[in-house]
Amino acid sequence: MPHFLDIHKTDPAALRAMIDAALAMKAARGDRPRGAPDDTLPLSGRMVALIFEKPSTRTRVSFDVGVRQMGGETMVLSGREMQLGHGETIADTARVMSRYVDLIMIRTYEEATLLEMAEHATVPVINGLTNRTHPCQIMADVMTYEEHRGPIAGRRAVWSGDGNNVFASWAHAAAQFGFDLTFTGPEPLDPEREWLDFAAAKGRPITIERDPEKAVAGADVVITDTWVSMHDPESARERRHNQLRPYQVNEHLMSLAKPDALFMHCLPAHRNDEATSGVMDGPHSVIWDEAENRLHAQKAILRWCLGV
Repeated sequence: MPHFLDIHKTDPAALRAMIDAALAMKAARGDRPRGAPDDTLPLSGRMVALIFEKPSTRTRVSFDVGVRQMGGETMVLSGREMQLGHGETIADTARVMSRYVDLIMIRTYEEATLLEMAEHATVPVINGLTNRTHPCQIMADVMTYEEHRGPIAGRRAVWSGDGNNVFASWAHAAAQFGFDLTFTGPEPLDPEREWLDFAAAKGRPITIERDPEKAVAGADVVITDTWVSMHDPESARERRHNQLRPYQVNEHLMSLAKPDALFMHCLPAHRNDEATSGVMDGPHSVIWDEAENRLHAQKAILRWCLGV
């Protein structure tokens, strides 16, 4: 079953094909209205279930619009509506949903929920986000980089901040797409050793540099994310702000990267925390292209999963 569960679980050739397809589909749309269908309707007659245990803006809208542009239909369900994992096992939910729909996208908290859904579904399952990884976002990020600067292979990316689920998927992408990745952040918020080991085993060891100024020197792209994720307890907020304040991406820090370096943030952002408004709205920023490219990258992922 061609699930899209994580970047490190997907063949690099398939990942490459998805990025190329996403770029081609975006170009083919030209300036047509967002509601207008694609020239071809590869998802015509297909029903896609979008399951959200976690709240969402970009994931919900981009998947919904993408399916509709390709001629399919969506059914949007919340975890509360489904009582996911309560009263009925996730495995049984997967079996039942597979009788109704052609594909399941799930945005959930625990990775185990995603994996159990995929194990027992008889239709493809897409990881819309878990507490450990966010592969759809990083596919859009790779697409965005290549749209602006050409192939990402051999380039140097720097992550400043928390070694969270978004960083995890960047680590996977570095190994699968062949670029260098540096992490700069406080030691208590280092990424999981499993992700570092995966990249190293693929010949792309991740550099850890505590000094953010040294880390970003010569970078092709600088990336950050919110300091407090939605699954982090409120009690962590002040502590994380104190830990991460030295790693804010501001105008000075960006000036140390290459002159044509890009700035990325997956959004939503807390302006003037993890990044200043001057950087977010400045000449290096491609954050709005990233947000749009979730639509195109996910359309390519949907088509790959369904083989259309």
